Amino acid sequence: MMPRGFARLPLGVGLLVTAAAAAPATGAAAVPATPYLWRNVVVGGGGFAPGIVFSPAERGLAYLRTDMGGAYRWDARSGRWVALEDGLSEGSYQGVESVAPDPVDPDVVYLAAGMGARAPAAILRSADRGTHWRITPVPFAMGGNEDGRGLGERLAVDPHRTATLLFGSRHDGLWRSDDAGAHWAKVAGFPLAGLGPPRDRRDVHGGIGFVLFDPRMPGRVFAGSADPGPAHLFRSDDGGHAWRAVPGGPPADLLAAKAVVGGDGVLTITFDDGIGPNGITRGAVWRHDPATARWTDVTPDKRPDAPRGGYMGVAVSARDPRLIAVSTVDRSRPVDTVWLSRDAGAHWDELWRRSTRDVSASPFLKLDGTEPNFGHWIAGLAIDPFDDAHAAYVTGATLYDTHALTGPGPMTWRPWTHGIEQTAIITFTSPTAGAPVVSGFGDIGGFRHDDLATSPPHLHLDPYLTNTNNLDYAGLRPEIMVRSGNTHAPTVPDTSLAWSADGGAHWRPLRGAASTAAPADRPPPEATGDAQVVVSADGSTFLVGTAGPLLSRDRGRSWQAVSGLPPGLRVVADKADPRRFYAVDPAASRLLRSDDGGASFHAVAGRGLPADLASTAPRNRESAGALLAVPGRAGALWLLVAGTLFHSEDAGERWARAPGDLAVTLFGLGRAAPDARWPTLYAFGRRGALRALWRSVNGGAGWTRIDDDAHRWGLRFRIIGGDPKRFGRVYLGTDGRGLLYGDPATPPGKPG
Repeated sequence: MMPRGFARLPLGVGLLVTAAAAAPATGAAAVPATPYLWRNVVVGGGGFAPGIVFSPAERGLAYLRTDMGGAYRWDARSGRWVALEDGLSEGSYQGVESVAPDPVDPDVVYLAAGMGARAPAAILRSADRGTHWRITPVPFAMGGNEDGRGLGERLAVDPHRTATLLFGSRHDGLWRSDDAGAHWAKVAGFPLAGLGPPRDRRDVHGGIGFVLFDPRMPGRVFAGSADPGPAHLFRSDDGGHAWRAVPGGPPADLLAAKAVVGGDGVLTITFDDGIGPNGITRGAVWRHDPATARWTDVTPDKRPDAPRGGYMGVAVSARDPRLIAVSTVDRSRPVDTVWLSRDAGAHWDELWRRSTRDVSASPFLKLDGTEPNFGHWIAGLAIDPFDDAHAAYVTGATLYDTHALTGPGPMTWRPWTHGIEQTAIITFTSPTAGAPVVSGFGDIGGFRHDDLATSPPHLHLDPYLTNTNNLDYAGLRPEIMVRSGNTHAPTVPDTSLAWSADGGAHWRPLRGAASTAAPADRPPPEATGDAQVVVSADGSTFLVGTAGPLLSRDRGRSWQAVSGLPPGLRVVADKADPRRFYAVDPAASRLLRSDDGGASFHAVAGRGLPADLASTAPRNRESAGALLAVPGRAGALWLLVAGTLFHSEDAGERWARAPGDLAVTLFGLGRAAPDARWPTLYAFGRRGALRALWRSVNGGAGWTRIDDDAHRWGLRFRIIGGDPKRFGRVYLGTDGRGLLYGDPATPPGKPG
């Protein structure tokens, strides 16, 4: 039975619409389009998914929420996860605060979506498992990508009256809907009104961290507070109208994080001294029996010298309420773990000690070691309600599952990530020969992909850097590459620079580039990952953006100062002329060029460029570049200035404005169309009211749209660029949905 407010409508009528049509692209029907097929470059997971929830209504149905890549549904028939928000154009909705599958109707699911306290927030409602959404903007802010995103679940469906939902907000107390999420009202009877919007951008509130209906007892609901205060567990016996604090339990300085209720009506709750996912130093696990009002401390490790850290994930068997599991969080020494109890917490089995991880499907999880650890940020933990042996937990980089939870002896966990790509792409390059694409990721370094459908055997190593901030290849010798990056520490432990002689398959540290004019009050750019590195077209010269730029012609054995190049500028190497390098100086609104292999730079005429080039300045080290060199053509350049493209064919002396009416945000170059004069241009930009992805094969005179209403990805894009080896192929670096690539739906030369 459909819950009230979910009457089925024809797909083109009224409220039931595709995810993309929920935020329609004005004027899209009149825009010329080139149909594209879009796929992910496969890594497998890669980011933090704070919540995994099994549907109690159907075997084999589960939902995963991520902090910046939307929500997913496990499709048992196809054996893969299906992304549910790719059609949404509102980027904030990609941060999912909570997910709530209907406990009775397996087709119905709800999302609470919103990236942060100052971003749009909404409740998303679906009657077909997330294929289509109805969106209700809400007045209460969320924090799908803020601290506390591992709490939950905040959104809950009443199993006895499924049109009723409750949502525990971060700042504004408890909210209620009695029409399947279409309308919401604040619950006046809840004791905590909320702390209100944070005054400082750095402040985060936990708010009401979870809401939990008791499936055995109609009207009984629990809510947990993750804000400071004397009480952290609250109870209602009239379906969520009137509430009272539950006395007893752990010390008041521990905040309620997550909870489950077993078939016996007993709650198991994790508590912490912070909201996570970082900064938790102490935690506990307690059980509360509402029938007797009794509290029991069942913390797995109660030793006075127990490792620093807390507990967050919690799960209970749907068949045996004495079978419970909890996860630790922020327990870096020795490692985070999952604890399993078969007797309601009287005794515990630490699963890390008898577990192995088979990461053959996602080898990057080994990071810079030979074996992956059990995980970190284990906020989400679940036991399959139809199979006690099947359990899953999340980490900051993947989702693991096992089918041997209840068995004795060694336990194997594997990445359960087929179809999940949840990463932030900083940069990539597609060289003129070799691998299709070499990438730079946030948190997991980056990869050389020889096969776009297979997770590579390792990420970038030697040195291992968590973020890769820039990549470059030698235009005439594409096997020679360079990269720079950083770690999560303030400074890198060794070097932030590397080079490769085999197209990024293996790397070598690039050392010795030391700033000559570094400020005394902060580390030099080569120590923080801010020093860009580029390579000349013939691969002989490396130029590094230290404080006082340097170059090396002997692979870093010696370095010499570069004259005429102010520090901090982005340098671009000509892709066909080894003598030439270029840089835009935004502060002085001038173009600089080197004609002697990078030894010195001088200003060039730049005739035809706007007088003001300030808009070309990158916002930070991860920003895509405004100046690009065309592969295979000496002196050919493209420059983005204040939304407009300009091109030069004579090494920057003269420039022409590209025709067309597209306001460009990001752009990249690809292989020219057959018999075309210009490289193919790919762009993220705006025409009229439509922000979309575009392609031009005639130098920007005409643009066709290459995304569509099912492929919007929240419009969270960082970098775009074509493949110089294959006309039509484009790569797209997103901020949360991984690295995508697109190909024309109709191959070149065929009608359509």
